Amino acid sequence: MNYAKDVLVNTDWVAQNLGQEGIRLIEVDEDILLYDTGHIPGAVKLDWQTDLWHPVQRDFITAEEVSALLGRLGIKPTDQIILYGDKSNWWAAYAYWFLTYSGVQNLKLMNGGRQKWMAEGRDVTTDVPTYPATEYPALQRDESLRAYRDEVRAHLESVQAGQGALVDVRSPDEFSGKVTHMANYPQEGVLRGGHIPGARSIPWAKATNEDGTFKSAEELKALYEGEGVTADKDVIAYCRIAERSSHSWFVLRELLGYPKVRNYDGSWTEWGNAVGMPIEKTYSEA
Repeated sequence: MNYAKDVLVNTDWVAQNLGQEGIRLIEVDEDILLYDTGHIPGAVKLDWQTDLWHPVQRDFITAEEVSALLGRLGIKPTDQIILYGDKSNWWAAYAYWFLTYSGVQNLKLMNGGRQKWMAEGRDVTTDVPTYPATEYPALQRDESLRAYRDEVRAHLESVQAGQGALVDVRSPDEFSGKVTHMANYPQEGVLRGGHIPGARSIPWAKATNEDGTFKSAEELKALYEGEGVTADKDVIAYCRIAERSSHSWFVLRELLGYPKVRNYDGSWTEWGNAVGMPIEKTYSEA
């Protein structure tokens, strides 16, 4: 597929390497109960809410807490970590982005995620593995991978000048302002619909095939370049709470090799509720 980085493994590779020393599987699902119904043998569960988020503040756990988390899971810094999950790897990509932002190395996604593994009828188990705890070393955050609200607002000038790009990966109805949520999802308290001025609408799912795998590098390049999102620009991706934009961030930075791509994790639930933030809305009931 000629991707920029070696960050994917296929289901055959995973099946052939089950139980190998130094290879660790982590399942990250939106539906946190899925793991308990059956998972890849040897895989541990990562709960994106309780494991990655601060219990009270709307922010992530600290870098020190990430080290402690990986230590509890028995992961060593030399281990090859393979992430996979449901929703065509939405949340696995979210964990990939967050762990990369936190300084964790040796990360890959299983192409196609849980969807493809199950469709192929491969082995699953309800047994929960245990691993000896480790002392995972200290980590250092890479802030070049994360965009904050005020940075996004400042970025609008770069977008207007043609030097930057904003990618809204939500559905067309969310982008237009017709709805403030995904189909079959609750409103989640967002007060205003629409999109950040100057953003290009490139829904995340356009990057995937029906089986949940990523499209070819050539197809992905055409998808983004067709909307003016090119490798020479400073790119910020966003969605609703950053899970879908993590998937697009992975495509742009890891698969296509764009040198400067940030994920705005505050996304629309922050921007759409913030006082004084500019919004464009193209939907009209008239």
